[in-house]
Amino acid sequence: MYGQSALCRYRLGHLRPQHRVTLPADLFGEGICRVRGDLWQLTWQERVALRWDARTLELLDRVAYDREGWGICAADRYLLTSDGSSDLVRRDPDTLNPLGVIHVRMDGVRVTGLNDLAWDGRTVWANLIGTGIVAGIDPDTGQVTDLVDAHAARERYPRDPYAIMNGIAALPGEGEFLLTGKTWRAIRHVRLVPARNLLNRHGLSQ
Repeated sequence: MYGQSALCRYRLGHLRPQHRVTLPADLFGEGICRVRGDLWQLTWQERVALRWDARTLELLDRVAYDREGWGICAADRYLLTSDGSSDLVRRDPDTLNPLGVIHVRMDGVRVTGLNDLAWDGRTVWANLIGTGIVAGIDPDTGQVTDLVDAHAARERYPRDPYAIMNGIAALPGEGEFLLTGKTWRAIRHVRLVPARNLLNRHGLSQ
């Protein structure tokens, strides 16, 4: 949120951050990923990306950015970013300059709502905004290869429309991830299990 966004480092399982840096009140913080000794952080609608020192969390640079900022992950020799549409953008890891666009499809139909991203060494995983669905995407073709119903990991806040699944990170174990969401109280350690026929049920194909 504006005026609430911060970059924090936690030891997994601890309640208090080891280090916390508040973003300027006019920036809505979004996805982050590490590239060597730096952290890239996107902002929502400000067309600005932030480069932080990964060790000290010192702000090193503010870089112009060409889309809304949602999710970001490092995949092989490039970065991938999302903006809530059906597009993933390949980017230069040193500058964030766009290198190409991946149009994400399932059975020839666009898959919209691509949100936070994670890379497990083979597949890009994206949580689909406003749902408990996680999609596995082949970055070479843009095809959805896996669907996961992660509703069992959700926290339920009926009176808080912003309490949506909005965070995914791949772990070294096969199929193991961390999942969390906006205003959630916990990070869930899960093993993802593919499912089918979920996109139409949640209105995420066009």
